[in-house]
Amino acid sequence: MMDAYFKPLSVLYSILIRWFLQLYALGVMELDRFSVKKEILIDDAGWGDLILGVVIGALKRPAHRYIPISYMERRIPVSSFQPPNFENKRYLDDAVKIAEEIVEVMQPDSETRFKVCSGYVLSSIRRYLRDRGFNVEDVEITGELQEMVERSYVRWCIEVGVPAERLVDEGRFSTLLEWVAERPELREKLVKTGWKSWKQKWREQTFKEKF
Repeated sequence: MMDAYFKPLSVLYSILIRWFLQLYALGVMELDRFSVKKEILIDDAGWGDLILGVVIGALKRPAHRYIPISYMERRIPVSSFQPPNFENKRYLDDAVKIAEEIVEVMQPDSETRFKVCSGYVLSSIRRYLRDRGFNVEDVEITGELQEMVERSYVRWCIEVGVPAERLVDEGRFSTLLEWVAERPELREKLVKTGWKSWKQKWREQTFKEKF
């Protein structure tokens, strides 16, 4: 008698369990559909350019795609690329200070992956993050972040007087060299004068010739 009573309940219980598991699986799939990996991308612009310093930008991709991305950027001043700071690699110390600020502002956790451009100026950032236990990957940054830091460097050039229309072409080094050569006695202070190529070649040519 009791077996006959409990048998329908047992079947109902099994159905409810299966139904619950199906709902749970659908819920997990739905969450996954709206989730992305936690990532912070770091890139730079200006390292190979004649004037000014370097812009470092960081882009945080949130855990869910409907949360806005977070972006910040900072500048390493041109003085870090001039004697004696350039020989002492002051720019690497400056980069670490920027990394400290990125961590403070963007609050990465153990699940966050850092994707850092493989350029030398960011080598101290990669080392700093790894020393603190973060997951760091050396990558070639393309797309959104690269465009953002490049635009920031161009804006910086415009701020110091380089005409915007002269910064459209890809051959930026020649453009900036010509711009400095127009008034080298005033514009040399904006140049990465710690470069050997500036001291051994470009400086003499800039002061001697008019482009």
